[in-house]
Amino acid sequence: MADFFTIAWIDNGGIVRMLDQRLLPHETVYNDYTSAAEVAAAIRDMVIRGAPAIGAAAAYGLAAAAVHSRATDPSTLRSELVAAGQTLKAARPTAVNLAWAVDNMLSVLSFPLLDTVESIQAAAVVHANHIAAEDVQINRQLGLNALDLVPQDATIIHHCNTGSLATVDYGTALGVIRTAHEHGRNVFVLVDETRPRLQGARLTAWELQQQEIPFQVIADGASGYYMRVKGVDLCVVGADRVAANGDTANKIGTYNLAVVAHENGVPFYVAAPTSTVDLQTLTGDDIEIEERPSSEVTHIGEMEITPAGAPAGNPAFDVTPARYITAIITEKGVAYPPFTESLARLKHS
Repeated sequence: MADFFTIAWIDNGGIVRMLDQRLLPHETVYNDYTSAAEVAAAIRDMVIRGAPAIGAAAAYGLAAAAVHSRATDPSTLRSELVAAGQTLKAARPTAVNLAWAVDNMLSVLSFPLLDTVESIQAAAVVHANHIAAEDVQINRQLGLNALDLVPQDATIIHHCNTGSLATVDYGTALGVIRTAHEHGRNVFVLVDETRPRLQGARLTAWELQQQEIPFQVIADGASGYYMRVKGVDLCVVGADRVAANGDTANKIGTYNLAVVAHENGVPFYVAAPTSTVDLQTLTGDDIEIEERPSSEVTHIGEMEITPAGAPAGNPAFDVTPARYITAIITEKGVAYPPFTESLARLKHS
């Protein structure tokens, strides 16, 4: 476990406690939330981010809604939780883990034997804790499954942040790198800065420092130079949604990186739990892409870097077509093309 934590449930008071990632790497501040609406706002404002982490946040948001409800009968409480679930789902539409966690929680809490308000409240806390604990184990297994893909001496490009901060703990793509380091691989990480919110420069660099893994921050546009001139052994990124055919939505800039990797013959891996694989979404064209405020592009922090009034587009994600992806690493194994077959097999195993 890391010295910090991303999200936790505090029994005393029914509190969801989150590390405020907007303030890293310069400040380590934890915020407390006691309602689904507050948790949804924290997800939307990127206090917490990363598909697995916001899935856990959604589960804890429903637990908070249950614990703090004033409902006097199970039917009323369940109706409140359904409404809270819709609020949470609307916070960020691209990452499938959020909706998955809400639906999973509501399914468990609809069990007929939970026939009192108190039993539903207790079950909500237990199951949210289960989702969080399961995420840690999934990530550790995912990292182990990737070991054979990482050479003994490996220069790796990583985009965005997919470590402990993007999960409950350990990480997906950054967990692959962490596992390789812990198993004696000599890894060196080229960290894409990840404009516009700089999750690579701010968060991934901070995590790698904590874990004493060698790295260098590079501009997003420098990846091609490093692949062609310096030499890169592999790229590994996370995912917010993987379609049935292997098309993958991830942080904006991932598609560019995958195309450049393909051009330079560098293996390009996606690391994601099977909960991120959405077999109901047939291709990447069906994935809704979140558009975030233009101020994230025109400003760095409070500083405006464009002419006043300059228009800016800000899609939070892009979709990498499956043809650019070498393999998709999950906790159940590694999926190779054709992904329509391998992903379905892993998802149902």
